Amino acid sequence: MGDISGAREELDRLGAALRAQLVELIADLTPGTDLGLLFLDEPTVADWTEPPRYQYSGLIRGERPATVAAADIVRRATALLDAAGWETGTAPDTTGARPAVVVTGHRDGNSIEVRVGEHTSAVMFSGRTPALALRAPREFRLPDPVRTPDTVETGFVLCYECDGLGACPECGGRGRLSDGQMCPECLGARVCPICRGVGQLLVSGLSDYQRTQYPELRGAPE
Repeated sequence: MGDISGAREELDRLGAALRAQLVELIADLTPGTDLGLLFLDEPTVADWTEPPRYQYSGLIRGERPATVAAADIVRRATALLDAAGWETGTAPDTTGARPAVVVTGHRDGNSIEVRVGEHTSAVMFSGRTPALALRAPREFRLPDPVRTPDTVETGFVLCYECDGLGACPECGGRGRLSDGQMCPECLGARVCPICRGVGQLLVSGLSDYQRTQYPELRGAPE
């Protein structure tokens, strides 16, 4: 499956709108902030579902002018977003040890937050676009096994965990499950955690437990 028609263009449009609004807020509320630190040049993976979804996101710190109170920043940020057609709101910031306020804005799936408090001159600006898939889902197929009963080497047996696949049998070598979560079996390593990707195990190196996985080795001398 190929790229979804128009998806990247739409994501770029949303990213450009997000950046423009953030720049306006930053320049007005915390003049002198280095806008080169607002990294919104390329989208990044927001989640690893199949297909992956991408978004633009950025976080930057500005400095509240000494003569401007935090409450004034809250009022001004809300007014700027309201004037630009954003749906706005304010809420206490409970993530820190000291009181602060978060101004939020939402428009066309984009979101912006401005955090400010009287205890600090720092004003934190953050924003993100919706997470969009840029291509259609790919049909997943297991890779070819690295070992088969006909190709296992002398003195070795097929790995009991992956039956010679070599790839992690839980995720099929993707490193993640179909819902995008990291594979709990290989922890993202992609290979079988027992044979480490070689598909076979040395008989003389098997533990007592591992030998029980092979009926032909039970009771046999090591």
